[in-house]
Amino acid sequence: MPHVEANGIQMYYEEQGSGDPLIMIMGITANGATWEAHAADWSEKFRCIMPDNRGVGLTDKPAGDYTSEMMADDYAGLMDALGIEKARIVGVSMGSIIAQQLCLKYPERVQSAVLMCPWSECDRYAKSTFEHMKVCKAHLDNKQFLEWIQLLIFTKPFWDNDEAYEGMVSGRDDFDANPTPQPLHGLKGQAAACINHNVTDQLGNISAPCLVIAGKDDIFTPKWMGDQVAAGIPNCDTHFYDGAGHAFHWEVMDDFNPRVREWLLAH
Repeated sequence: MPHVEANGIQMYYEEQGSGDPLIMIMGITANGATWEAHAADWSEKFRCIMPDNRGVGLTDKPAGDYTSEMMADDYAGLMDALGIEKARIVGVSMGSIIAQQLCLKYPERVQSAVLMCPWSECDRYAKSTFEHMKVCKAHLDNKQFLEWIQLLIFTKPFWDNDEAYEGMVSGRDDFDANPTPQPLHGLKGQAAACINHNVTDQLGNISAPCLVIAGKDDIFTPKWMGDQVAAGIPNCDTHFYDGAGHAFHWEVMDDFNPRVREWLLAH
């Protein structure tokens, strides 16, 4: 299993495909393997690199609060270890705030960035959601916790779809069987990074081509957050899906995968 030393931690990653490097940064609670269905498409054109973030999976999980800057440093260290000078970046949710910091701290290393359901700062609602996530993690069993997450990220039409619902139930079983579940302190560290991320006044300094893409019916990170990010980044492209939520990349995957692939190829 490949690990590299990055920013003082051992960071685990998997990769698939060949070509220009595409670094795929997952959101809070999830490991890099969650990208599998997207990498199956994008790996036809790119070398897809799917790490486990600090605090989850097979990457180190130090105690204490993390920051989005710290986690961007992790990815710069990963790139150093893999001999990657410049890469395209796709980041979802928490991954999008890490991607923003990569654009700001390491502009010479980012060719382009896809920011999925992003935010540049949290309001009271968002902060309360992340705080409540820590409480749920502490008091619910694995299946109950993932069901609560699913209530946040999937819209009613997805719940009403029999095949999609069966997949969600199966996902809870897989989550419960995970041999390396995320510890509470790992979630707390990641939540701190999400809550304290605030780069609204720096977005204008991002020079890499960016695409903000999200669902219009996202209740976790509502559309105003994506609008704010897109408005702050010069010449930012956008796409917002009707009838889709935080997990829009699953709900509308047939459109999302090729759309992002073609945007990346053009940028």
